Amino acid sequence: MSKQSVKITALYCRLSRDDEQDGLSGSIKNQQSILEKYAKENGFKNTRVFIDDGWSGVTFTRPAFTEIMELAEQGLIANLIVKDHSRLGRNRLIVGQLLEEEFDRLGIRYIAIMDNIDTAKGLSDIVPMQDLFNEWHAKNTSQKVRNVFKNKGMAGIPLTTNPPFGYMKNPETSKEWLIDEPAAKIVRQIFEMCVSGLGPTQIAKRLKSDKILTPTEYWNSIGRNCGNPPARQFNWCSDTVASILSKQEYCGDTVNFRSTTKSFKNKKKIERPQEEWQIFPNTHPAIIDRETFELVQELRQHRRRPTKSGIVSMFSGLLYCADCGEKLYYSVTNNYKREQAYFFCSSYRKNSEVCSAHYIREKVVEENVLENMRRVFRYVQAYEKEFAKQQMKCYGEEKQKELSEKRRELTKAEKRIKDIDLLIQKIYEDNAMGKLSDERFATMSMAYEEEQKNLKEAIPDMQAYLETETDKSEGLQRFIDKVKQITQPTKLTPELVHEFIEKIVIHERRYLDGKRYQLMDIYYNGVDVIRGLTPEEMEEAFQEHLAKRKINKAKTA
Repeated sequence: MSKQSVKITALYCRLSRDDEQDGLSGSIKNQQSILEKYAKENGFKNTRVFIDDGWSGVTFTRPAFTEIMELAEQGLIANLIVKDHSRLGRNRLIVGQLLEEEFDRLGIRYIAIMDNIDTAKGLSDIVPMQDLFNEWHAKNTSQKVRNVFKNKGMAGIPLTTNPPFGYMKNPETSKEWLIDEPAAKIVRQIFEMCVSGLGPTQIAKRLKSDKILTPTEYWNSIGRNCGNPPARQFNWCSDTVASILSKQEYCGDTVNFRSTTKSFKNKKKIERPQEEWQIFPNTHPAIIDRETFELVQELRQHRRRPTKSGIVSMFSGLLYCADCGEKLYYSVTNNYKREQAYFFCSSYRKNSEVCSAHYIREKVVEENVLENMRRVFRYVQAYEKEFAKQQMKCYGEEKQKELSEKRRELTKAEKRIKDIDLLIQKIYEDNAMGKLSDERFATMSMAYEEEQKNLKEAIPDMQAYLETETDKSEGLQRFIDKVKQITQPTKLTPELVHEFIEKIVIHERRYLDGKRYQLMDIYYNGVDVIRGLTPEEMEEAFQEHLAKRKINKAKTA
């Protein structure tokens, strides 16, 4: 038996999702039937069918086609037969290279039945034109698909094929998502661990040690086929955790157009900037409430890296230097007790001449924050109306002052732009009359134009700030509602700190009469700095409260 007779005649079938619209004529079954009949009638022996079902013609990394080329490199393929030339592919450059170089090098006879192409008889000059039309077809189809996706996405229909971990499609309508409770429970745990101060890597380690199924393992366990099971069980990675923590879909929103592809040929995913996303709120049940989600995003922006000992402080990422504005670094080692852990200015660490240390122990921060929080909470819970009135009064005075300053800056900038136009006109006239040299004119006009350019660039930001400044009362009411829901704290927890504290500004230590003082400004979420009342002030507020109650009772009597 000759070597040529044992070689394979490859009968290749390919069908993409776009080709399915051709109906029965383009089906895999119909292609296979035509190929087998042709091979039998024309005496081709040792036939073998290769099928790529659901693969686009613009890519050539298809499993079955790749197998054919690997066998060809081993000298095992004699013939490659397809129903029509477009089944081979729709990328004219690669198809041309295959026909003119690769098949000839590998000794493969290529036949496209319906297009009457047979490399044994030579290639017609019309074949390159067919390749061009096949590529145009792929490009046109791709554009149609993109338009359909765009219309669906703009209508608020989720574009993802599969819902995120924690959700499942409604069996009755695939456009609707339902909460998959076992998976949603894990999602909630992940968010809770992040709020408690853990980062993605630490969360992944904890999930792994607790033997929690990864998303792929869970989906496979409920019959949603996601490929082969991983080599290592419960092998959570930080990227998976970080992806879950960033998904706004868990708030109940549909988020479309997160990514795109470069072209119909290059399917590599490109992430879009967030301003190009289309977000449709409250389209499905929420797993995570919005406050928790926003808190996690804030925490992720100020990532808290563990020290070399692996310890993370609940205050990491929240402490700032009062003088240079930079964050304070956290320092703790295995050489001393946790009580000795401290924070210090990051600028000072890089260059001691730029700023001072602003050294403060973690224990001191914790004691001061707890005491301040207890006083504030006690005041809010006992005298809600008085607290709200006081905060709005302080806010009103401070904000009005700030807004007035911003308006003055805007007016000054707009006036300066007009003045510069007049100045440029004046120096132009002086130059034309010989009062100002060309060199001096060029230097002055360049400086004026640069100043004017900078002012024009700054004005939109000033205008946007003045237009979009929101009412403080909303944030204040949210703060009051949260405080009313909790009891007096006896101990600080990461959850409590991250829920209520926006930032803590640390001042440098000062000495007075031999005693050390160090100011600490605690900014609460939604209300900024709140000064806790002293016991004397608390008693005074209590007496005022009683007096108002007596007056109100007398009026209603």
